[in-house]
Amino acid sequence: MQIIADLHLHSKFSRAVSQKMDLIGIAEMAARKGIDLVTTGDWMHPIWFKSIQNELSEDSSGIYRLKNVGARRDAPATKIKFLLTTEISSIYTQGGQMRRVHNLIFSPSIATCEKVNNALRSRGANLMSDGRPIVGISSKDLLSMVLEIDKNILFVPAHVWTPWFAMYGSKSGFNSIEESFGEYAKYIYGVETGLSSDPIMNWQVKDLDNRSILSFSDAHSGPKLGREATVFTENSDFRFPISKLTYIDVAEAIKQNPQGKLKIGYTIEFFPEEGKYHWSGHRSCNIRYNPQEVKEKGVLCPVCRRPLTIGVENRVMDLSDRILTKNDLLFVQNSNGLSFVYDKEKKRRPFVSLIPLLEALTEINKGSAVKAFREYERLTSEFGNEFDILMRKPYEEIAKAGGEELAQAVKIIRERKAYVDPGYDGVFGAVKIFKDTVAKEKKTQSKDEMKKDEDQPTLF
Repeated sequence: MQIIADLHLHSKFSRAVSQKMDLIGIAEMAARKGIDLVTTGDWMHPIWFKSIQNELSEDSSGIYRLKNVGARRDAPATKIKFLLTTEISSIYTQGGQMRRVHNLIFSPSIATCEKVNNALRSRGANLMSDGRPIVGISSKDLLSMVLEIDKNILFVPAHVWTPWFAMYGSKSGFNSIEESFGEYAKYIYGVETGLSSDPIMNWQVKDLDNRSILSFSDAHSGPKLGREATVFTENSDFRFPISKLTYIDVAEAIKQNPQGKLKIGYTIEFFPEEGKYHWSGHRSCNIRYNPQEVKEKGVLCPVCRRPLTIGVENRVMDLSDRILTKNDLLFVQNSNGLSFVYDKEKKRRPFVSLIPLLEALTEINKGSAVKAFREYERLTSEFGNEFDILMRKPYEEIAKAGGEELAQAVKIIRERKAYVDPGYDGVFGAVKIFKDTVAKEKKTQSKDEMKKDEDQPTLF
């Protein structure tokens, strides 16, 4: 059994989020994606919390499903399971520095959510302001508060390397979990990698050696669901149906309890270069530096002379205790041709890197978002869900259902042969699957720009 889980997203009550991100919309898109377990997100927002109470029913302890919602009811959507997580923004001063840190809170029940919300209101938090509220409470004090309410709450630092709002962030973060949480560091069982880093980068940091590496989408719209995910599998001593899944089963897997029913099997990742903070730079000045250029040219923008936004790759290098090369890794293809990446000693959970199906279809359709989405809806309605297509379906079947070019694209993705032009300072990286697409774009670049591309590190 495999449970594909996306446990970080936002509802329509958060800023810059699609109004289609209601519970039914989330469930319908999760079914189309092939996600089994999805978060409600945003349970601190009072109106969204009412929707959760009214539209979901507890299926098993701490796991929820949609109630019968009449004419809009969709059979695949009603099979999707929900777990209660939310993101909270803490802005505070510690160690003489302004800190801006986002954390995820996993709740075992609606009753516990209500207690946490009441505790935050009593401290003056305005929960109506946003689905991801801002509080002036430190990460440590927030963790202490929620554990006093319910010891089964899980607290996970969100997108830990993002420069502006993360525990390790270059702009206001910390250099270690202990520096951030003090004596409560022992209750941090895992971290969310974020889109601009992958497990290889996190495996280099001693601070994370014994903690789970988690990946979720942080989606603000339906199509972004599942762009990263964590896959739970059964521990070898247990066999039980997904209908029996509980919150505690998920929590114990994240805690890496060997006696738990589940474990983390692997994670599904973006290519980190596609993340919008992978390299350093200044978007407004059109300056982008790779780590070597930062080392050679410094951290000041040559145009405006202000500090660059230092990217995730640089920040990881600053905090790494070791540097992993291709020789330190194992690349294993399964029977479907999907490449899994392991550390050589296989001490950590492996991962796969995927490009979302909609992005592949957009490239195939020469950049037409309308044609791509129309084809996406057809394929996921008639042929299989997105993860089935990207990870499991035979190439012959993909070619028959979606054309030979799609089959070739999926093969390139499974074999990790895509080209990614790294993102920086809020600009997403550009992914290209087919070499001819890259070649055409290179013709429009200057010789200097082409030289920069040639100097980019090859993807593992």
